[in-house]
Amino acid sequence: MITATSIQGPANGDFEFVDGEALSETLIRRLKRRRQTLALAAISHAVNVALLAVYAAAGTISFTVVAIFAACAAGSVGFFWALSESGVTDRSSDHHFAAPYTATTFALLLAFIYIVPEVAVVFLCALFLVANVIALRSTPRQGVVAWTVITGGLAVLFGLADLPLSLPYGPPLERLATLLTFSLTIGRSIFIGVFASTLREALYRRRVELEAAYKRIEELAELDELTGSFNRRCIMRMLDDEIVRAQRSKLPCSIALIDLDWFKRINDSFGHPTGDEVLRTFAITIFANIRSIDKFGRYGGEEFLLVLPGTPHEMAVQMLDRLRSITAALDWSAFSEGLSVTISAGVATLGPHETPDTLLARADRALYAAKERGRNRIGSA
Repeated sequence: MITATSIQGPANGDFEFVDGEALSETLIRRLKRRRQTLALAAISHAVNVALLAVYAAAGTISFTVVAIFAACAAGSVGFFWALSESGVTDRSSDHHFAAPYTATTFALLLAFIYIVPEVAVVFLCALFLVANVIALRSTPRQGVVAWTVITGGLAVLFGLADLPLSLPYGPPLERLATLLTFSLTIGRSIFIGVFASTLREALYRRRVELEAAYKRIEELAELDELTGSFNRRCIMRMLDDEIVRAQRSKLPCSIALIDLDWFKRINDSFGHPTGDEVLRTFAITIFANIRSIDKFGRYGGEEFLLVLPGTPHEMAVQMLDRLRSITAALDWSAFSEGLSVTISAGVATLGPHETPDTLLARADRALYAAKERGRNRIGSA
């Protein structure tokens, strides 16, 4: 289903969007595809005209028939080309006008089977090609309907008209025309198959690209833009998941609320750009020194949450004290002369039947106690 929305452009007013794509780009893409389709149809008609001309040269039919068919085919393609270029087809759900064009072509071929049954083989083979094209763009239901219509048309033609249908196989030139009819029909059928395969490959590549883009969007939606750590919504969801897992498996789960000491002073003294670099560097440092199973995210401002699955309390305290030492030992003066950064943390371990809120509250109290004791230390709940 196609959905359209409008947004206010900076200079050009409202822009229409269709399926997330600028409308002008969508129309250009549709027009390009319609041109390709009609060009292929024109080439196929030209092949049929050439085959009829060979039969005319062999004396099977007159050149007048060839001229009439060429005029009808050119008129059909020209009419639909004009509709396509005018944009009329864009107002329809069938942007290619595939059904009307197919019906017109089908009627044309049936008419010439009736008019010149001596070379009906050319038009019958062309009907097979039309069926191949229908199969490319039809649902199973549409395919059954198209088959029914084609079969019904042929049944009416063959049942009501006593046509002298035969396979032209007289003089050498006529035999050559018949050979070319089958050969070029097979060739065009193969081309349609190759074309369909190319379309499928292009659609597959587009699907892979879209999946990669969606995955990247999902990743960006879970990450804090500044630090690259998980954002609050994501880390809280991970905490909920780890608590459920720990309660089900009876394994310990610890968390730590981490706060950068005197971060407001850093911003005030060294500027917010330096403060941003401190946050980024701290996050990178933590990521480089925790396990792959640990979850680290920005809880808010200069406060971070570290989830430690399968970690008993004493081990969690030791891990946080190691991270505290690593953070304090970094050469923060590289960002600004005289800059130093330390952290305080509150560690809490999940108790029986405990909720995320009570666990976080205990970790927060432990963090507050660490700050009260002078900062740059680990508090234990």
